[in-house]
Amino acid sequence: MRRGAGRPGGRARAVVRAEVEHGSAELLGDPDRPQGWTLLVDGTAQSHVDLDDPTHLEFEYVRRLAHVVDLIAPATAPLRVLHLGGGAWTLPRYVAATRPGSTQRIVEIDAGLVDLVTARLPADGLGLEVTVGDARAALTSVHPGSVDLLVLDVFAGARTPAHLTSVEYVTAAAALLAPGGVYAANVADGGDLGFARTQLAAVAAVFPELAAVAAPDVLRGRRFGNVVVLGARAPLPVDGLTRRAAGDPFPARVLDSTQAGRMATVAPTDRTATPSPMPPSGFFGRP
Repeated sequence: MRRGAGRPGGRARAVVRAEVEHGSAELLGDPDRPQGWTLLVDGTAQSHVDLDDPTHLEFEYVRRLAHVVDLIAPATAPLRVLHLGGGAWTLPRYVAATRPGSTQRIVEIDAGLVDLVTARLPADGLGLEVTVGDARAALTSVHPGSVDLLVLDVFAGARTPAHLTSVEYVTAAAALLAPGGVYAANVADGGDLGFARTQLAAVAAVFPELAAVAAPDVLRGRRFGNVVVLGARAPLPVDGLTRRAAGDPFPARVLDSTQAGRMATVAPTDRTATPSPMPPSGFFGRP
């Protein structure tokens, strides 16, 4: 498994390029996997999928989200999942493979990207509903209490838009969760994790249970990376996440409610929210 969301190692077996509504997309064939593809938009790696094996997860943060999928309900039980941000639909494919019969909706703002993924990386028969639109606006069309897992993984280029980082947004997302439902956000940050700390604060302002999963060197500020932030009204599966994250090819640390709460700073509002920071050159495949 490759460490992060960068360009594939070695020479791509094939390259597909297309202009989409919000930039230039590339599909790079994985030289090591006959049906593996990495999706990049404007040079930023968005997703990796293996059409032969949807349980193969290259990006470390996606593997951590998959652990959440595995642990929040009995094995193979269907889930109702709302994915804000589509990419190449990596996590939805994983859910469909491991929890048959799950109801999944993907919200993706870029219609051209949806067309590219549909044509080149088809997901026929998986029961995925794909909606083209803004992630926050789409929340109003979802029945309250109807979602078991809500995943935020939205990037405009390489940054999460500001309107998806506020406490008002988290409040609206939380209203969609069923009892026992889990909110999960992929947060990208580095250094002193100033942005990630505000996102922990936003989630803590809405949910009584909080957790975070990240590589130790990201938590220590030694490199830019992904922090998976979790919120719930019921206790989160912290012990199970800790065991699984420790056994990953690139181990991660899990912070429980108390530890994650200590990291939280001030929750941003719609008035004060900002996009996530721009990753450094070379991260997420950026030139």
